[in-house]
Amino acid sequence: MFLAQFMGDEAPFNTLPNITKYMKDLGYLGVQIPCWDARLMNLKQAAESKTYCDDLKGLTNGLAITELASHLLGQLVAVHPAYDDLFDSFAAPEVRGNPQARTEWAVQQMKYAIQATANLGLTVTPSFSGALLWPFMYPWPQRPAGLVEEGFKELAARWKPILDFADQHGVDIAYELHPGEDLHDGASFEMMLAAADNHPRLAINYDPSHFVLQGMDYIGFIDHYGSRIKAFHVKDAEFRPDARAGVYGGYQGWTSRPGRFRSLGDGEVDFGQVFTRMTAIGYKGWAVLEWECCFKDSVQGAAEGAPFIVSHLIDVPTRSFDDFAGAASDTARNRKILGIS
Repeated sequence: MFLAQFMGDEAPFNTLPNITKYMKDLGYLGVQIPCWDARLMNLKQAAESKTYCDDLKGLTNGLAITELASHLLGQLVAVHPAYDDLFDSFAAPEVRGNPQARTEWAVQQMKYAIQATANLGLTVTPSFSGALLWPFMYPWPQRPAGLVEEGFKELAARWKPILDFADQHGVDIAYELHPGEDLHDGASFEMMLAAADNHPRLAINYDPSHFVLQGMDYIGFIDHYGSRIKAFHVKDAEFRPDARAGVYGGYQGWTSRPGRFRSLGDGEVDFGQVFTRMTAIGYKGWAVLEWECCFKDSVQGAAEGAPFIVSHLIDVPTRSFDDFAGAASDTARNRKILGIS
């Protein structure tokens, strides 16, 4: 379970011991911790002390820490000025109103997240890329030649030192391809790969819900980018365009938008196929529920989530289903069947 959407100031959602007991009672085996939430952890301490990280693992009621999520920190690595005021709230008070200081702070926080990930014995942090180009997503007015290329050049320049730092610590940065980020689909991910010289630590946090809302082939995506998928958010969504609105949503609230996130099983994601293809590519990581829904309460969504995921887990077969009809390898017989003298 990704804890970000559940944290609050009242028990059982206010501390790591309280919320992990709650999630354990619902059947979850691990928690993905939003590393920016001080109610759960002190990121700087986790980066500087393995002992602190060992103690942190002792507060989870036996649940595994699956990953440290760093989405809000990655978001601030690249912010277009149009979003300065909106994203300032994600940053420490002392750097708000100062975009350069905020970026420097975010880079350092990402490095803390990488160090803390390594100290916990983990190998990936799911994150956001931030965005310099998002205001220019639709080419009207016509974009000046070279604008997109310059945007990705700058994005890669900001992330390359962080990715190098991650490589030194054996950690992948798995970007959640998400609307509002410059990395929001396969094509934009490929642009980043090219700009960052195919950096080995540049990875993907696969979340089919964001691809449903874009009208993408979220199943084919797994086969296409499987080698880069290092984390997995199990999240449902639906896209029901009508005569009033489509992909852009018409500025409507979540309940009125054609594209909206849903509790597991209430949307249109074919999780049978998702888990099949994730198994086929050899994915070995966690399946982490990220709960978001505009209709169903989070308490009900959390209670339904663990059994839903368990029902989709696949045990890899130990032998082929048609072994009973097989025969031992015989070169002479095979050549005879092929008509080879």
